[in-house]
Amino acid sequence: MKLIKLFSLSVILLIAPKVISQDFKLGKVSVAELEQKMHPKDSSAVAAILYKRGEARIEYDQNDGFITVTDVETRIKIYKKEGYDWANQKVWYYNTSTLKERVFFNDAVTYNLVNGKVEKTKLKSDGVFDEVLNKYRGQKKITMPNVKEGSVIEFRYTIKCPSYSMIRDWDFQTSIPVNYSEFSTYIPEYYVFNSRQKGYIFPKITTLKNPKSVIFTSKDRSDHGNVSKTTFSNDKLEYLENQTTYIAIDFPAMKEEAYINNIDNYTSSVQHELSLIKYPNSPMKQYSADWSSVVKTIYDYDDFGPELNKTGYFEDDLKALLAGVNTTEEKIQLILNHVKTNVKWNGYTGYGCDSGVKKAYKEKTGNIADINLMLTAMLRYSGLTANPVLLSTRSNGIALFPNRTAFNYVIAAVETPNGNILIDATDKLSTPNVLPLRVLNWSGRLIRKDGTSDEIDLMPSKISNDIIFMNYSIDPEGKVTGKTRRQCTDYNAMLVRDVIDGVKEEEYLEKLENNNNKIEISEYSRLNEKELLKPTIETYSFTGNSLTEVIGGKIYVNPMLFFTNDKNPFKQEVREYPVDFSFPFADKYNISIQIPDGFAVETLPAPVAYTMENNLGSFKFNIVATGNLLQLSVVHQINEAIVSTEKYDMLKEYYKGMVAKETEKIVLKRI
Repeated sequence: MKLIKLFSLSVILLIAPKVISQDFKLGKVSVAELEQKMHPKDSSAVAAILYKRGEARIEYDQNDGFITVTDVETRIKIYKKEGYDWANQKVWYYNTSTLKERVFFNDAVTYNLVNGKVEKTKLKSDGVFDEVLNKYRGQKKITMPNVKEGSVIEFRYTIKCPSYSMIRDWDFQTSIPVNYSEFSTYIPEYYVFNSRQKGYIFPKITTLKNPKSVIFTSKDRSDHGNVSKTTFSNDKLEYLENQTTYIAIDFPAMKEEAYINNIDNYTSSVQHELSLIKYPNSPMKQYSADWSSVVKTIYDYDDFGPELNKTGYFEDDLKALLAGVNTTEEKIQLILNHVKTNVKWNGYTGYGCDSGVKKAYKEKTGNIADINLMLTAMLRYSGLTANPVLLSTRSNGIALFPNRTAFNYVIAAVETPNGNILIDATDKLSTPNVLPLRVLNWSGRLIRKDGTSDEIDLMPSKISNDIIFMNYSIDPEGKVTGKTRRQCTDYNAMLVRDVIDGVKEEEYLEKLENNNNKIEISEYSRLNEKELLKPTIETYSFTGNSLTEVIGGKIYVNPMLFFTNDKNPFKQEVREYPVDFSFPFADKYNISIQIPDGFAVETLPAPVAYTMENNLGSFKFNIVATGNLLQLSVVHQINEAIVSTEKYDMLKEYYKGMVAKETEKIVLKRI
């Protein structure tokens, strides 16, 4: 399956021609840039990045040693009011007890063309904000002044990081066109970083080696009798600095499409991960180079592996809970419910414990690792073969390259003869093998006690059903009266429970009525809202005055009423990204239609059956008339959670045919 076109740095360097960077300078905004009414290559663009240049330098500081300084300067053109958000810029930074970064904005100016002359408005201090995002991160934010349609804004910021091991990711694409983007890294020869790119288009790359030197100043104090003397000496260290420059010219905007996991997965960007350190006259220190070594390193962290060995805090509770219980399924369900009931998620992700499992259990709250490593430990204690699974959430992106920061989440897996059972105790609606949607992100890495690991598929393979039973009658004026029963299983049931959770029934029904052609609902009931292992069931009666059309004495009706799929979500001629449905599903409809006395069927949609290649999915539509009763059966089934771009044309045609058939109308005429 094609996911993302990936190239190693070495391959790109072999084919990249010499690239000359363009001479952009802050403060040199032209009248032509201000006069431009629309983007020359994308007339729909609300704004565009005219140029963006960044440098990440690992340089020596006399107080902190080697640190990383990142300088970024940007010029943006605002074309439309919808692009005003680009006048609000923000940069996050680490703010922990062990890592404190600093961010500085400067040279922030808005340019407008007034009576043919360039007018400058500088950012004042009241347009700069410093926010706390969470206990790990802060954010520096600016709001540019005097922004209008046609404005050009410029700004510069610097990030100072007291570490040599972290280089920020650089995106060459975003949701607006990028005319020019340049990113350079300056890395002393002592540090080797793996550079990885993702996306569908790639920047040009050049490399240089620059001679550099550092002057070390040392102080020596000596005592001679009653006289103290301080002497200073300088030492010079010469080394090579590896410069790599990436240049992207005229990169198009990233366009949102239907059923995308996370568009950042497909955005052209470059990432860096520290691979090894080789100081003079010191042994080489190598960091994780493949997934096996990455997860082994993580397992050995104090806030991961050792937490799995702590059991004393829960042993008494578990002994009582599991008394007389023998089956794997019962153990899993009891332990899962015990953790979900007693420890609530505090909203923080991460594969490392924050409070620690013992404290989280006592205080009844913790982060993802606190809860799911606790869950894993309890499952092991019960005699099951349970192991943690590292993964990256949808919002964090797909873990493409081996590095310790690729993961931001951990769940539990129980190994059985029939495969792994995946479990997450941080979501009250999750059940074994029905995980929160946030973790359905391609694959994860299962780690065993001995340090071995395996890649495991996180995407569901079991079909989640949405089954509709509906019967309705039509009166001579076209009014529809009927009853509906909807039954959902697995992920579809989880979605239903998520929608109704904490919502008043009156509010829920009002939304249901408005979303279904303003029907009126009565006799509503639901079953199994809290019984998570059972399907959700909703039943209700309804009436609708706008579900049919009466024209010239004839009644026109879509037989599926408000369940009709009337739009094809796949409109693009070419699809660059995989289609992500999250889980395989089957929508099934059994509908009985009573036509009014004095009417007969003039036109009835013909039966059809579509089947895609390789069992990707199928659509069946069949309607039969018996007297005044019509019986309709519809099945729309997709068997793969993720559909590759190679299958997009087939999927698009499938949906086109399905929508065309479902929107065909029954025509009733008087007799």
